[in-house]
Amino acid sequence: MEHDRSGQMPLQNEQQIVATRQTVRSLCQMLKFSLVDQTKMITAASELSRNTLIHGKGGHMNWAIIEVNGKQALQLIFEDTGPGIKDLKMAMTDGFTTGMGMGLGLPGSKRLVNDFKIETELGQGTRVSITKWK
Repeated sequence: MEHDRSGQMPLQNEQQIVATRQTVRSLCQMLKFSLVDQTKMITAASELSRNTLIHGKGGHMNWAIIEVNGKQALQLIFEDTGPGIKDLKMAMTDGFTTGMGMGLGLPGSKRLVNDFKIETELGQGTRVSITKWK
């Protein structure tokens, strides 16, 4: 069965957060990630989807299956055009919470994946990229 190598999903409401989780789960299964790695990626995706919706006022998730030197990975990019993160250093501190998510926050999501990159600009929005290698 041929699968797309990339796609985009909107994040404008709670139902779309559920849909992104389901998509990430099926992509992880397709890549034959271990159950532990599937759970890590789905958890990070759930947290970042919620951030995109709540803090970023909505946006989208891009996904791609990438391959480097014969190794495959799932890359997820969460983008919004919201207010941006005022204090990124503080937001990346363990224990920092706005009281809305699962309490993992950005540093928790970072620990669940292999590669984590965040770009934010006040008044412009935020872009978080995560990658999990097989």
